[in-house]
Amino acid sequence: MNRIAFGLIGASAFAAAAFAVPAMAQDITIASAGPMTGQYAAFGMQLRRGAEMAVADINARGGVLGRKLKLEIGDDACDPKQAVAVANQLATKKVAFVAGHFCSSSSIPASQIYNESGILQITPASTNPRLTDEAAAKGWNNVFRTCGRDDAQGTIAGQWLAKNYKGKKVAVIHDKSTYGKGLADETKKAMNAAGLTEAMYEAITQGDKDFTALISKMKAGGIDVIYHGGYHTEGGLIVRQAREQGLRAVFVSGDALVDNEYWKITGAAGQGTIMTFAPDPRKSQNAKGIVEKFKAQGYDPEGYTLYTYAAIQVWAAAAEKTKSLDVNKLSAAIRGNKFTTVLGDLQYDKKGDVSNAKYVFYIWDNGEYKEVPNMGS
Repeated sequence: MNRIAFGLIGASAFAAAAFAVPAMAQDITIASAGPMTGQYAAFGMQLRRGAEMAVADINARGGVLGRKLKLEIGDDACDPKQAVAVANQLATKKVAFVAGHFCSSSSIPASQIYNESGILQITPASTNPRLTDEAAAKGWNNVFRTCGRDDAQGTIAGQWLAKNYKGKKVAVIHDKSTYGKGLADETKKAMNAAGLTEAMYEAITQGDKDFTALISKMKAGGIDVIYHGGYHTEGGLIVRQAREQGLRAVFVSGDALVDNEYWKITGAAGQGTIMTFAPDPRKSQNAKGIVEKFKAQGYDPEGYTLYTYAAIQVWAAAAEKTKSLDVNKLSAAIRGNKFTTVLGDLQYDKKGDVSNAKYVFYIWDNGEYKEVPNMGS
């Protein structure tokens, strides 16, 4: 009996000691979501690489709140329905934060799922004003971005067109997407306000390959400038086919051309393409070390790679500041405040937008896009 009693006492003491040892802190799961497959997969790669590097760097410094980060990747193919499915999957996995999505048409419907699930969302690339405008109107506090907005981008493009092509014939083309049509309409509005009316306003369909009829119409109309609201795939085909048909109109577009895949589509026909984008984030002093790390891996962190890295930085800084993963506390810490990121200092307004965002002009030259100083002034 004594041996049995001693055994029971020993087992109880062992169990108590086991429970007294604190459990290992679980990883914090975050996600990056965007077009990992499909015709815009080049941009999905930008988001993924930016997120992977940010997570690796943060984990190397001890993680967030003393816990390591685990990264989930969501593939929405820039399809709104698939984006909702991805958002629901990430909510089921109880992710604490999402750096995404890429396309505005994906970010907007996904934001509702994240709001209902108490998940903070910072998009690196969705520029349509509706994303934060509608979230604010509904009283949501979970939606942010590290990029600028198309009403700012469209204003600079529209004013530049009116100033430099007064008396010329401008065709405004969009791809019917939330991003493409939104950017084209903002540009058109600013151009019209500055005194220039478009000679043509046309829509194309995402995924189209043959633009012969549209180009013939522009050629017959004597179009001098094509403003394109849309992505690099269709834009590249329009430029290449226009040159093949003898239409030499200047091609102007927005930030969805910031991937070297554009030149792979156009070849030499892309020479002289003009586009708007933020000042090259790779040239930020804050980005120098990170850019070198990417290049050592054989990867050029162009486009929205560093915007994704910065989105994770903002979330991590807010989590450390509040000592919490609660969306309400995180949101309050971000709105109206400034964060030092790989992009430089990002100042947030009460709506979740970057209040100090800026757009400049670039030109495609021999396979590279280069910033053109003072072009918009």
